[in-house]
Amino acid sequence: MSENPVQLVLQGLCKVSDCIQTNLSRFFPRPDDPSSSLPRNKTPLLTLSTPTHLRQPDQILNKGKSSGPTTKEDLGRATWTFLHTLAAQYPDKPTRQQKKDVKELMEILSRMYPCKECADHFKEVIRANPVVVGSHDEFSQWLCHVHNVVNRSLGKVVFPCERVDARWGKLECEQRACDLQGTAAMDFTK
Repeated sequence: MSENPVQLVLQGLCKVSDCIQTNLSRFFPRPDDPSSSLPRNKTPLLTLSTPTHLRQPDQILNKGKSSGPTTKEDLGRATWTFLHTLAAQYPDKPTRQQKKDVKELMEILSRMYPCKECADHFKEVIRANPVVVGSHDEFSQWLCHVHNVVNRSLGKVVFPCERVDARWGKLECEQRACDLQGTAAMDFTK
């Protein structure tokens, strides 16, 4: 029996979130950094060396962020990071189920994205640019193209799509632990 696609997406988002948190150390105060706003001899509530599962609730809530809830821009950056990371991991020869899941994910994002204006715009973008999921290259290029469509609409710089693999390379995981489920060796759709 296959898992619920939404559950798989949520699991993937958790892994991406942990990866981002680990790699964005510049946003976390360090006690030995003289430019830190922390008083001398004061240990920050949250450090990169503290595993997520060992942190206290107040450490998780006060993760070096002085402002309130997530902004639309923060959400957008996190979403594009997730999507480009997904595309980087997308196989050269995806299964029917992987193709279906990616198309469904884009449809779900266009309906359920927390910013209604963004969701409606993304719905228009994918209507004009149907999702292409035939291979890693096709999906990565399609995603880069639609990201650039969104960037143009926001007056932002576009990214040269011929450099997408250099910018969003595969995750570095031991023993192919980052491979998407359902690769050719595990094709459950037949």
